[in-house]
Amino acid sequence: MTFGWLKRFVPKSLFGRTLLILLVPIITIQLAVSYVFIQRLYENVTAQMTQSMAKEIQLVLDRIETAEDPQAGLVAGAELAEPLAIALFEGRSLPAGDTRGVFDLSGRVVMRELRTEVSGIEAIDLRSNDNRVSLGLRSHGRPFVMQFARNRVSASNPHQLLVLMVFVSLIMTLVSFLFLKNQVRPIRRLARAAEAFGKGRVEPYRPSGATEVRQAGNTFLAMRNRIERHIEQRTLLLSGVSHDLRTPLTRLKLGLSLLEEDDAKALLNDVRDMEGMLDTFLSFSRLDATEEREPVDAVAFARDLIEQCARDGAVTLGAVEGEGMVEISPMTIERALQNLIGNGLRYGTAVRVGVSVAPRSVRFRIEDDGPGIPEEKREAAMKPFSRLVPARNQDKGSGVGLGLSIVGDIARQHGGMLRLGDSEDLGGLKADLILAR
Repeated sequence: MTFGWLKRFVPKSLFGRTLLILLVPIITIQLAVSYVFIQRLYENVTAQMTQSMAKEIQLVLDRIETAEDPQAGLVAGAELAEPLAIALFEGRSLPAGDTRGVFDLSGRVVMRELRTEVSGIEAIDLRSNDNRVSLGLRSHGRPFVMQFARNRVSASNPHQLLVLMVFVSLIMTLVSFLFLKNQVRPIRRLARAAEAFGKGRVEPYRPSGATEVRQAGNTFLAMRNRIERHIEQRTLLLSGVSHDLRTPLTRLKLGLSLLEEDDAKALLNDVRDMEGMLDTFLSFSRLDATEEREPVDAVAFARDLIEQCARDGAVTLGAVEGEGMVEISPMTIERALQNLIGNGLRYGTAVRVGVSVAPRSVRFRIEDDGPGIPEEKREAAMKPFSRLVPARNQDKGSGVGLGLSIVGDIARQHGGMLRLGDSEDLGGLKADLILAR
């Protein structure tokens, strides 16, 4: 038997699940104790008290019935009933049937025991007066009413135990709620710090809370420091190599410019390609440089970018869905979109840019009419220095295979992703740059 359907009703957060673990036993204990108290203790005590009272009532009735005439019987019964704290009212009667309050839990037991132990009862009234029990009887053909205190057949204030139990449970639940909230707060702080780091931001974080939470926090800080050192080392390495190679390339370019144009043309093209590669290396190395984020209108941002890129080819605005602001690093996102648009113009003749703004994300869709990328090689195409796609080969232009990798890293810095697919309208590559809002 599976309980998968229960997942729909279980809270998703750790705080909600912990609170549920706390409340379920408390409520279960409340119900179990209430059942035992009402069904076993309260009803049994009421039955015993009613049986004792029924014997006194029957004793008074026997005295009345054994008298020679009705009047003498009532007088004799009253004399016996007075020390027993039972009142007799001659000539009075009650409406037929038994009546009790809706919330009178012990009334059902009282009526049942009186009917069983006392003969000749015509009616029982527990509703007219909560503090009195009225019995409708008949002797020698004449009706009369017998009354006695309600606390002689059922315990007074029986709800005090239940009220005290509920009140104490509420107090303990409130204390537990505050305690749990305080324990979950460090976990939420750790989650926010990890989420921010995943989006390229470093938020101040100091481990706190329980031992296990502190251990997880210290592990996160150590991991973050290692990643930052790795990024810094990669940046320094690529920047240094790119910078050191520029000087000999510049001298080589200067020397080639002194040769005949026909002899130096091919070599100058190679030098320009190498300069382009170095620029790409520098862009890749500076990818993790901090840049202030600011709210930007996603649709207006796409329109401005299209105006800049339209000079280089047929770049048009596609479908626009929704509107709103998104907090991004404008120069970084502009570089990513320019890479995608530049690839589309390099391998095709037309590029279309679409924008979709959702409550939790923004999607920039770039489509072209080029040869596209086979599905089985899309993951490899987004790896650094990967040039594994025959359709988009180096005959179409120079490069080192960092374009899609740079775009993917930028998307991850903004809590999003780069997703490749096939363009249904243009027939080429479809690249979705998705950013978190």
